[in-house]
Order: sequence, then C-alpha cells, then structure tokens
Amino acid sequence: MVQTIRIEAAAREQAGKGAARATRRAGHVPAVIYGAKQEATLISLDPRIVVKELQKGGWKSHLYEVVVDGQATRTLMRDVQFHPVTDMPLHVDFQRLAPGQKIRVMVPVNFLNEESAPGIKEGGTLNVVRREIEVLSDPDAVPEAFEIDVAEGTIGDTFRWSNVKDVFGTEAVLGRDFVVATLAPPTVEEEVVIVAPAPAAPAAPAKKGKK
Repeated sequence: MVQTIRIEAAAREQAGKGAARATRRAGHVPAVIYGAKQEATLISLDPRIVVKELQKGGWKSHLYEVVVDGQATRTLMRDVQFHPVTDMPLHVDFQRLAPGQKIRVMVPVNFLNEESAPGIKEGGTLNVVRREIEVLSDPDAVPEAFEIDVAEGTIGDTFRWSNVKDVFGTEAVLGRDFVVATLAPPTVEEEVVIVAPAPAAPAAPAKKGKK
C-alpha cells in the first residue's frame, strides 16, 4: 500500500498574490490545505521538500501528513504551479481527507514480463494507452501501482482494466472495462529505391549555313 509522508510546514496568516510573493521572497513556497468542509489553512513549505517529493514521481497518489504547529493533517497533494522559466514550484494545493471519505487518485501501471511475450519476440510493440489509472480508493489502501502481466500477449491483443492483477479494492473512475494497452504489430518500413535519371543524349552539332 501507499506510504504516508510527513511534511513540516509553517502557518501563513495572509492570503492573496501579494502575500504569496512575500512568502517566495522569504525563500519559501506558499501552499494551502482545503476540503473536508473546513476553512482553508494557509501554509508555507521549504522548497527543497517540495522538489524532493516531485522528483520521486507518483506524488499524486501519495498520502501526506502535513504538520503545522504540531497538528497533523492527512492530505493529498493535488496541484503544483511552476515558474515558467525556472520550473521551480510556486504554489502547492493539498486536499484535506475526511474520515471514511474515498479519494480520487492516479495510480501508475506496471507491465510485467514484456520480454517473454510472444508478440514482443515477433517484433511487436506494447502500445501503452494509459500509464496511470484514476480510481476511487480508501485513503489507507491506495496502491503504489497496478500490475498487468503481458507474458502471454500476442500481436493484436488488448489489455484492459479487467486484466489488472489486483485492484486492491479500488473502483475505476471511468466505470467500464477500458483499454490500458495494446500489442501492436511491427512497423514495416518500405524501402525507397531512387532511380537516377538516364543521361541526356548529346545535342546534334549545328549545321553550317552556305556562304
């Protein structure tokens, strides 16, 4: 199951763009915790912590325990705004989790035994339609990843939500047996033969006129 990551944060008193800019000038990343029918909590974060979590990958499916003045709040990191030039985080949105509430999360998909699939050995390609699947899940049972075994896959096969080995009690948001990947045939490249043009016949010598 997914891990819970503890993050230390500081409280912010003022909202608005001016206050957010002041927080950034002080070397911190402004953030907000919202949801569960409670007032939003304004916080600031150490940018090194934010960058570290983003570099891990899969941060949208991790649970974060945000600690402000000794009080911990269970959250999901829902959105991060980035600087258009430096790509540094400018603002972070956390969603507060209510007891018993199911949450919508994106869970990555891992494909097992690609190298042994007959279709791959024949030159086919695993065409991944969805690298992540959005599901409804209990906050305490969010899977780290789903797995689909393609060991028996042949060219033309389709792998769907029903092919996931264990859904861990989650429910797909799409609500149908959607396609996750296909095993496509090998691409055939046509050989282009360039034919050089035949050399032009030499021009006939001009006839001399009578004097």
